[in-house]
Amino acid sequence: MQTSLSLLNKRRFLPLFITQLLGAFNDNLFKNAMVFFIVFEVYNDAAAETLFTAVATAVFIIPFVLLSSFAGQLADMRDKARIIRIVKFCEILIMIVGAGGLFMAWMGFEITLLAVPLMMIALFAMGVHSTFFGPIKYAILPQHLKPEEVLGGTGLVEAGTYIAILLGTILAGIIAIEWAAAAVLVTALVGYISARQVPTAPPQQVDMKLDYNIVRSTVRLVGDTMHIRTLFLAIISISFFWTIGAVLFIQFPPLVKNILGADKEIASLFLAIFSIGIAVGSIAINRLLQGAVSARFAPACIIVMGLFVVAFHFVCANWVKAQDGSLYDFAAFLLHPGAAALLATLFGIAVAGGMFVVPLYAFLTTTVPKDKTARTVAANNIVNTFAMVAGSLIALGLSWAGVPIVNQLLLGAAMCLISAWLAMQLRRAEKLDRSEGHSSGE
Repeated sequence: MQTSLSLLNKRRFLPLFITQLLGAFNDNLFKNAMVFFIVFEVYNDAAAETLFTAVATAVFIIPFVLLSSFAGQLADMRDKARIIRIVKFCEILIMIVGAGGLFMAWMGFEITLLAVPLMMIALFAMGVHSTFFGPIKYAILPQHLKPEEVLGGTGLVEAGTYIAILLGTILAGIIAIEWAAAAVLVTALVGYISARQVPTAPPQQVDMKLDYNIVRSTVRLVGDTMHIRTLFLAIISISFFWTIGAVLFIQFPPLVKNILGADKEIASLFLAIFSIGIAVGSIAINRLLQGAVSARFAPACIIVMGLFVVAFHFVCANWVKAQDGSLYDFAAFLLHPGAAALLATLFGIAVAGGMFVVPLYAFLTTTVPKDKTARTVAANNIVNTFAMVAGSLIALGLSWAGVPIVNQLLLGAAMCLISAWLAMQLRRAEKLDRSEGHSSGE
C-alpha cells in the first residue's frame, strides 16, 4: 500500500509541507486570537458576535475573489518556489501590523477606533498572502512528486493544514492576546526560513502574458476550467463543502457561548476537534484509495457527514447550560453529561468531510497538464470563495431572521444532500472518462 508519510523525509516535499503548515498556523492563531477577544471580551450580544465573525471571515476571503486569477497566472508563468519566498517575506511585514493591533487590544487602547481596524487590515493582507500561496501549494506537487505520489502528497498537505489550524486555534484560546502578538511574528520569521528551502519549480509555460484585468482574467480563468466536466463537478462539489464549512465555522463561537454556555477555550476546542478530524479523514481516504485519484467514496462520505451534522444538532438542542448563568470552563465542560456525544459527533463531521474533499483536490492537479495546474487551483479558489461568501450571507440572514443558531445547523445537513448528488455525478463522469481512455484505471 502506498504510504504517503514517506514523503516527509524528502526535500522535494518537506520544506513545502512545513511552510504551508506554518502559514495555516499563523492565519488561525491571528484570526482566532482577534475573534475570541472581540466575542468574549468586547461584545455581549449573539447577533453582534455572529456579525463580527462573519465580517472577519469575509475580509479574509475577499482577496480570493479579486486576485486568484492573477495569482494562478503568475504561479504558472514564474518559478513557484521564488513566489513562495516573496509571499512568506511579505507575511513578516503583515504580522508586524497585526501584532500591533493585538498588542493595542491588550492595552485597551482605542480598541474599536484603532486596534480592530489594524487587525482587519492585517487579516485582509493575510487573505492576499493566502491567495497567492494557495494555487502553488497544490500545483507544485505534480512537479516535485511522482504521479502515484500526488494523492498522498495532497492528503498530507491537507492534513498538515488542519493540524496547523488545530494548533493555531488551541493556542489562540489559551494564551493571552499579548503573547499571541509575539507568536505571530516569530511564526512568520520561521516560515520565511522554511520557504527558502523549497526546491526550484520553474514555469511549465513561458510564452504567456499576464492579464492584469481582474474581471476579464477571472471570467476567462473560470470559463477555461469549468468546461471540463470532471473538473466542473469536482470544483462545484468542493465549493458546496466549503459553503457548509463557512456556515459551521461562523456559528461555532456564538454557539459555544450562547447555546452551550461555555467559554472561549471550548470554542477553541471545537475548532481543534474539527481540524483533527479533517486531518484524520485526509490520511484515511488515501489509505482506502491506495494512491488512486477517485471520487469512489465521495457520495457516501458526504452523506455520513450530513448524518453527523444532524446528530450534532440534536445534542446541542438538548444541552443544559449552567444554572447560575456562568460559562463552563474546560474542566466543567468535559464533565458535562453531553460533552462526549457532542465532541464525538463533531469529530465525525470532520473525518467524513476530510475523506470527501481530499480526492477532489487531487482531481484539480491531475486532470489538466502541469502548465495549467496553478490556474486550475486558482479557478477552484475563486468558485470556493463565492460559495463561502454565500454561506456567510446565509448564516447572517438566518440570524437576522431570528432563526436560532442551533437550528441553523440543519441547513448544513441539507446541503450535504446536494453535495452527495454532485459527488455521484462526478463519479459517473469519472467512470465515463476512464472507459473512454482519458485517465488511468483505479
